[in-house]
Amino acid sequence: MASKRGLLSASASQRGRAGGGSRLPVILVIFFLFLSPVIFVFSRTLRGADLEIISSGSVQQDVGWRERIALQQIKSLFSKEVIDVIAASTNDMGPYSLDHFRKSNMSASWKIDALETTVDAISEKNQVVVDIGKEIHDSKEVKNADDVSQFMDSPAKRSRRQLREKKREKRAAQLLQQDDDLLIKLENAAIERSKSVDTSVLGKYSIWRKENENENSDSTVRLMRDQMIMARAYLGIAKMKNKLDLHHELQIRLKEIQRALGEASTDADLHRSAPDKIKSMGQILSKAKEQLYDCKLITGKLRAMLQSADEEVRGLKKQSTFLSQLAAKTIPNGIHCLSLRLTIDYHLLPPEKRKFPRSENLENPDLYHYALFSDNVLAASVVVNSTIVNAKDPSKHVFHLVTDKLNFGAMNMWFLSNPPGKATIQVENVDEFKWLNSSYCPVLRQLESAAMKEYYFKAGHPTTLSSGASNLKYRNPKYLSMLNHLRFYLPQVYPKLEKILFLDDDIVVQKDLSGLWDVDLNGKVNGAVETCGESFHRFDKYLNFSNPHIARKFDPNACGWAYGMNMFDLKEWKKRDITGIYHMWQSLNEERLLWKLGTLPPGLITFYGLTHPLDKSWHVLGLGYNPSIDRSEIDNAAVIHYNGNMKPWLELAMTKYRGYWSKYVKYNHPYLRQCKLNE
Repeated sequence: MASKRGLLSASASQRGRAGGGSRLPVILVIFFLFLSPVIFVFSRTLRGADLEIISSGSVQQDVGWRERIALQQIKSLFSKEVIDVIAASTNDMGPYSLDHFRKSNMSASWKIDALETTVDAISEKNQVVVDIGKEIHDSKEVKNADDVSQFMDSPAKRSRRQLREKKREKRAAQLLQQDDDLLIKLENAAIERSKSVDTSVLGKYSIWRKENENENSDSTVRLMRDQMIMARAYLGIAKMKNKLDLHHELQIRLKEIQRALGEASTDADLHRSAPDKIKSMGQILSKAKEQLYDCKLITGKLRAMLQSADEEVRGLKKQSTFLSQLAAKTIPNGIHCLSLRLTIDYHLLPPEKRKFPRSENLENPDLYHYALFSDNVLAASVVVNSTIVNAKDPSKHVFHLVTDKLNFGAMNMWFLSNPPGKATIQVENVDEFKWLNSSYCPVLRQLESAAMKEYYFKAGHPTTLSSGASNLKYRNPKYLSMLNHLRFYLPQVYPKLEKILFLDDDIVVQKDLSGLWDVDLNGKVNGAVETCGESFHRFDKYLNFSNPHIARKFDPNACGWAYGMNMFDLKEWKKRDITGIYHMWQSLNEERLLWKLGTLPPGLITFYGLTHPLDKSWHVLGLGYNPSIDRSEIDNAAVIHYNGNMKPWLELAMTKYRGYWSKYVKYNHPYLRQCKLNE
């Protein structure tokens, strides 16, 4: 085959040299078709585009090795006349000619794209030319192979190839690493979001439940609910248009699908008859659509149903708020039982056994003194127990408890039967403070007034659950108790003390608190943790700034602070007459025009400009209402505070926070077992 092709080429070249013969155009066409890459390369050589042929016919050193082989073969194939014809024919190649690319006004990008396309095509066909050349000139095969090896295996080319391969590998590794990092970030974000889901607040829902693995796990339930909505809409229209038979049938199907749905929230909970009921309801709805459908009527009916449902939801929310407030203010049966049993046993004790030891420590200013005012025996026991357990030296801690006469016996009996180790304890009855009377205390005077009794016990009381929800918070029984307002009379209750740490009964101590006595208050009276964040817990949230008394004296954006753990300097208190300031503002608020009831608003006013901010790690708040407090923040806190409605001793408590409180409760104590107080 190779010899035949060689003969054909030789014959063609001889006829080309003769310059004549009628078969020359045919032969030229054949060569042009099969050897077009060679022709293009040769034309470039003749025209001096990228390669230049010197007068001796030699090629410059920068010519590609494939083109050099092709040129060597071309010289032996064609005569000068044939070469001239081929060169002339390339002038008419249009957009593929070299002159066209040089002279055209096309954009650079078009030139580059066209050239790259042409060069790629030539590169693919050059190998064919090399093979033809090898078949024709077997004698030159070894020499050509040597030339190829010389160009293919050049060190510069090999190094460039290796460098490109390394770059590609490096880039691929970088892309894989970026994908891995992105996946890790997405997984971590999903995990963090899952931590904020609290089952006690959001019901039984959890993103890890099996029925939630399928995002359409309730598709049938939702279909049934949609059918019920449309059935109710058509019921009204059927009655309006006197379609009594259809109305009756719709009622029957509606009752059936309601029974099939029941309390189901997912498809797995549905009764097995649900598919049949859905089918029957679909048929009657299709019939109703044919007979009753009117766009305007349907739209109006659905709008009326939506408004009715919205009003119902608002009413249920008010009822829920009322009931949660009511539940938060009631005493569980177990705690009530505990108080009664302790009181009975206390009165059975002989008088000589009703006294606490180490009474000489009660007025020693060198010890660490705590003030705790509470009528909840179990809560007070947790405060004392958690403080003693975490104290470095319990013998230096003195607890001053004040309760009301109803719980005085129970509080005494608990700590007599459960002494706080080496710590000192004192229990007093607020009703025995004879100096605390209505002539001295504005709050007592207001509580005894007819207007306050009217507010609490008579006029304006709600007749329904929903109507009373908004005001129930301010009708809390604690506002009627002087235990809540006794915090404004600390120097009168403890006249010989210089510093005292005030604690609420809904806190848990997790670290030694003796360091608070070393905190320099910088001449301020109150040391407290500030609670403002952005627009929350600032003065305008507690006080009525439309009143001129408030607007003139205070900054609405001033930062609030928290009761619950407060260090009071009683020497500065007396010097600045804090109790007198409190009395003045309390008298001005007799009509409750400056603030609603409570102790925090008058506290903010009384200690305005006299509060030293403590580090937030001393006192972490919100465990009684906020389900998304960071776990590390709680663990690192010296005191955690269950402020809010969800107190840890109530069933309302959030389960994720209850453990911090319950570990200080002695559930194995006989009194607690008798009253069925369990974890």
